[in-house]
Amino acid sequence: MDQAVVIGVLALVGAAWGFAADRLAARWPQHEDGSIRPIDWRTPLVVVVGAVAVPLVVERYATLPTTLLVFGVYVAALVVLLATDLDQRLLPDVITLPLIALAAIVLVSGSSIFIHTTEDVLWAVGASILVPAALYALSIPFGRGAIGQGDLKLLVSVGLLTGSANLFYALIGGALLAGIVVGALLFVRRISMKTYVPYGPFLIAGILWVMLGLPQR
Repeated sequence: MDQAVVIGVLALVGAAWGFAADRLAARWPQHEDGSIRPIDWRTPLVVVVGAVAVPLVVERYATLPTTLLVFGVYVAALVVLLATDLDQRLLPDVITLPLIALAAIVLVSGSSIFIHTTEDVLWAVGASILVPAALYALSIPFGRGAIGQGDLKLLVSVGLLTGSANLFYALIGGALLAGIVVGALLFVRRISMKTYVPYGPFLIAGILWVMLGLPQR
Protein backbone atom coordinates (compact mmCIF):
# COMPACT_ATOMS: atom_id res chain seq x y z
CA MET A 1 0.00 0.00 0.00
CA ASP A 2 1.25 3.48 -0.85
CA GLN A 3 2.87 5.22 2.13
CA ALA A 4 0.79 8.36 1.69
CA VAL A 5 -2.38 6.27 1.83
CA VAL A 6 -1.18 4.53 5.01
CA ILE A 7 -0.39 7.86 6.65
CA GLY A 8 -3.78 9.20 5.60
CA VAL A 9 -5.58 6.20 7.06
CA LEU A 10 -3.62 6.47 10.30
CA ALA A 11 -4.39 10.19 10.47
CA LEU A 12 -8.10 9.43 10.10
CA VAL A 13 -7.86 6.82 12.86
CA GLY A 14 -6.11 9.35 15.08
CA ALA A 15 -8.66 12.04 14.28
CA ALA A 16 -11.50 9.64 15.12
CA TRP A 17 -9.80 8.78 18.42
CA GLY A 18 -9.36 12.47 19.19
CA PHE A 19 -13.03 13.15 18.49
CA ALA A 20 -14.07 10.19 20.67
CA ALA A 21 -11.77 11.44 23.44
CA ASP A 22 -13.31 14.91 23.29
CA ARG A 23 -16.85 13.53 23.44
CA LEU A 24 -15.83 11.26 26.34
CA ALA A 25 -14.35 14.21 28.21
CA ALA A 26 -17.57 16.15 27.68
CA ARG A 27 -19.37 13.48 29.70
CA TRP A 28 -16.75 11.86 31.95
CA PRO A 29 -15.94 12.47 34.69
CA GLN A 30 -19.48 13.73 35.10
CA HIS A 31 -19.79 17.50 35.43
CA GLU A 32 -21.09 18.73 38.78
CA ASP A 33 -24.19 20.19 37.13
CA GLY A 34 -24.73 17.08 35.02
CA SER A 35 -24.26 19.00 31.77
CA ILE A 36 -22.63 17.70 28.59
CA ARG A 37 -20.34 20.17 26.83
CA PRO A 38 -21.23 20.74 23.19
CA ILE A 39 -18.62 20.68 20.44
CA ASP A 40 -16.43 23.79 20.72
CA TRP A 41 -12.83 24.93 20.10
CA ARG A 42 -11.46 22.05 22.19
CA THR A 43 -12.90 19.45 19.83
CA PRO A 44 -10.83 20.29 16.70
CA LEU A 45 -7.74 20.79 18.87
CA VAL A 46 -7.91 17.25 20.28
CA VAL A 47 -8.84 15.88 16.85
CA VAL A 48 -5.75 17.47 15.28
CA VAL A 49 -3.48 16.17 18.04
CA GLY A 50 -4.84 12.66 17.52
CA ALA A 51 -4.50 12.93 13.75
CA VAL A 52 -0.85 13.95 14.07
CA ALA A 53 0.17 11.67 16.95
CA VAL A 54 -1.08 8.33 15.63
CA PRO A 55 0.84 8.39 12.30
CA LEU A 56 3.96 9.62 14.09
CA VAL A 57 3.94 6.89 16.74
CA VAL A 58 3.42 4.20 14.09
CA GLU A 59 6.11 5.64 11.82
CA ARG A 60 8.64 5.94 14.61
CA TYR A 61 8.17 2.54 16.28
CA ALA A 62 6.89 0.39 13.37
CA THR A 63 10.00 -1.81 13.42
CA LEU A 64 9.64 -2.52 17.15
CA PRO A 65 6.25 -4.23 17.67
CA THR A 66 6.37 -4.38 21.48
CA THR A 67 7.54 -0.78 21.76
CA LEU A 68 4.88 0.29 19.24
CA LEU A 69 2.21 -1.35 21.39
CA VAL A 70 3.46 0.34 24.57
CA PHE A 71 3.81 3.79 23.08
CA GLY A 72 0.63 3.39 21.07
CA VAL A 73 -1.30 2.76 24.29
CA TYR A 74 0.52 5.60 26.04
CA VAL A 75 -0.12 8.11 23.26
CA ALA A 76 -3.79 7.07 23.03
CA ALA A 77 -4.05 7.70 26.77
CA LEU A 78 -2.38 11.09 26.38
CA VAL A 79 -5.01 12.14 23.84
CA VAL A 80 -7.76 11.27 26.33
CA LEU A 81 -5.91 13.08 29.12
CA LEU A 82 -5.57 16.14 26.90
CA ALA A 83 -9.32 16.11 26.33
CA THR A 84 -10.20 15.73 30.02
CA ASP A 85 -7.75 18.42 31.10
CA LEU A 86 -9.02 20.90 28.51
CA ASP A 87 -12.60 20.16 29.53
CA GLN A 88 -12.37 19.82 33.31
CA ARG A 89 -8.77 20.63 34.26
CA LEU A 90 -8.40 17.04 35.37
CA LEU A 91 -6.04 14.16 34.63
CA PRO A 92 -7.98 11.21 36.09
CA ASP A 93 -6.21 8.68 38.31
CA VAL A 94 -7.92 5.87 36.42
CA ILE A 95 -5.65 6.76 33.49
CA THR A 96 -2.48 8.20 35.07
CA LEU A 97 -1.97 5.39 37.62
CA PRO A 98 -2.12 2.54 35.07
CA LEU A 99 0.39 4.48 32.96
CA ILE A 100 2.78 4.39 35.93
CA ALA A 101 2.27 0.62 36.16
CA LEU A 102 2.84 0.21 32.42
CA ALA A 103 6.05 2.27 32.54
CA ALA A 104 7.30 0.31 35.56
CA ILE A 105 6.72 -3.01 33.77
CA VAL A 106 8.67 -1.77 30.74
CA LEU A 107 11.49 -0.55 32.98
CA VAL A 108 11.73 -3.75 35.04
CA SER A 109 11.58 -5.94 31.94
CA GLY A 110 14.53 -4.06 30.42
CA SER A 111 12.64 -3.42 27.17
CA SER A 112 12.85 0.38 27.20
CA ILE A 113 14.50 1.84 24.12
CA PHE A 114 15.44 4.94 26.15
CA ILE A 115 16.90 3.28 29.27
CA HIS A 116 19.81 0.91 28.69
CA THR A 117 22.18 0.71 31.67
CA THR A 118 21.85 0.27 35.42
CA GLU A 119 22.86 3.90 35.79
CA ASP A 120 20.04 4.91 33.43
CA VAL A 121 17.59 2.92 35.55
CA LEU A 122 18.73 4.60 38.75
CA TRP A 123 18.49 8.04 37.18
CA ALA A 124 15.04 7.26 35.79
CA VAL A 125 13.69 6.05 39.13
CA GLY A 126 15.32 8.91 41.02
CA ALA A 127 13.99 11.57 38.66
CA SER A 128 10.52 10.01 38.64
CA ILE A 129 10.38 10.39 42.42
CA LEU A 130 12.34 13.56 43.08
CA VAL A 131 11.11 15.81 40.26
CA PRO A 132 7.38 15.48 41.06
CA ALA A 133 8.16 15.76 44.79
CA ALA A 134 10.21 18.92 44.22
CA LEU A 135 7.53 20.49 42.04
CA TYR A 136 4.90 19.71 44.68
CA ALA A 137 7.06 21.25 47.41
CA LEU A 138 7.66 24.38 45.32
CA SER A 139 3.91 24.74 44.71
CA ILE A 140 2.92 24.69 48.40
CA PRO A 141 3.49 28.45 49.03
CA PHE A 142 1.17 29.25 46.11
CA GLY A 143 -1.76 27.39 47.60
CA ARG A 144 -3.84 24.40 46.65
CA GLY A 145 -4.14 23.84 42.92
CA ALA A 146 -0.89 25.58 42.00
CA ILE A 147 0.12 22.33 40.32
CA GLY A 148 -2.22 19.47 39.54
CA GLN A 149 -1.75 16.12 41.24
CA GLY A 150 -2.49 14.48 37.89
CA ASP A 151 0.42 16.37 36.32
CA LEU A 152 2.76 14.97 38.96
CA LYS A 153 1.53 11.40 38.50
CA LEU A 154 1.92 11.73 34.75
CA LEU A 155 5.51 12.86 35.22
CA VAL A 156 6.27 9.69 37.18
CA SER A 157 5.31 7.49 34.25
CA VAL A 158 7.23 9.69 31.80
CA GLY A 159 10.41 9.34 33.83
CA LEU A 160 10.07 5.58 34.23
CA LEU A 161 9.28 5.06 30.56
CA THR A 162 11.67 7.46 28.83
CA GLY A 163 14.39 8.22 31.38
CA SER A 164 15.50 11.21 33.42
CA ALA A 165 16.77 13.36 30.55
CA ASN A 166 13.53 13.04 28.59
CA LEU A 167 11.54 13.85 31.71
CA PHE A 168 13.34 17.19 31.87
CA TYR A 169 12.96 17.73 28.12
CA ALA A 170 9.20 17.20 28.45
CA LEU A 171 9.01 19.66 31.33
CA ILE A 172 11.07 22.28 29.53
CA GLY A 173 9.22 21.83 26.24
CA GLY A 174 5.87 22.14 28.00
CA ALA A 175 7.01 25.22 29.91
CA LEU A 176 8.27 26.94 26.77
CA LEU A 177 5.03 26.24 24.92
CA ALA A 178 3.02 27.45 27.90
CA GLY A 179 5.02 30.67 27.97
CA ILE A 180 4.44 31.30 24.27
CA VAL A 181 0.70 30.54 24.36
CA VAL A 182 0.01 32.40 27.60
CA GLY A 183 2.07 35.37 26.40
CA ALA A 184 0.10 35.50 23.17
CA LEU A 185 -3.24 35.28 24.99
CA LEU A 186 -2.18 38.07 27.33
CA PHE A 187 -1.11 40.18 24.37
CA VAL A 188 -4.48 39.85 22.65
CA ARG A 189 -6.24 40.27 26.02
CA ARG A 190 -8.05 36.96 25.95
CA ILE A 191 -6.85 36.29 29.50
CA SER A 192 -5.52 38.38 32.39
CA MET A 193 -2.67 37.88 34.84
CA LYS A 194 -5.22 36.45 37.29
CA THR A 195 -6.60 33.84 34.88
CA TYR A 196 -5.84 30.23 35.82
CA VAL A 197 -4.31 28.36 32.89
CA PRO A 198 -3.81 24.60 33.42
CA TYR A 199 -0.32 23.31 32.69
CA GLY A 200 -1.48 19.79 31.82
CA PRO A 201 -2.13 20.36 28.09
CA PHE A 202 1.30 21.95 27.68
CA LEU A 203 2.96 19.13 29.62
CA ILE A 204 1.22 16.59 27.37
CA ALA A 205 2.54 18.47 24.33
CA GLY A 206 6.04 18.27 25.80
CA ILE A 207 5.66 14.54 26.41
CA LEU A 208 4.46 13.94 22.85
CA TRP A 209 7.45 15.91 21.59
CA VAL A 210 9.77 13.67 23.58
CA MET A 211 8.12 10.43 22.53
CA LEU A 212 7.49 11.26 18.89
CA GLY A 213 10.04 13.93 18.01
CA LEU A 214 13.29 13.54 19.88
CA PRO A 215 15.69 10.81 18.71
CA GLN A 216 16.15 7.95 21.17
CA ARG A 217 19.63 7.38 22.44
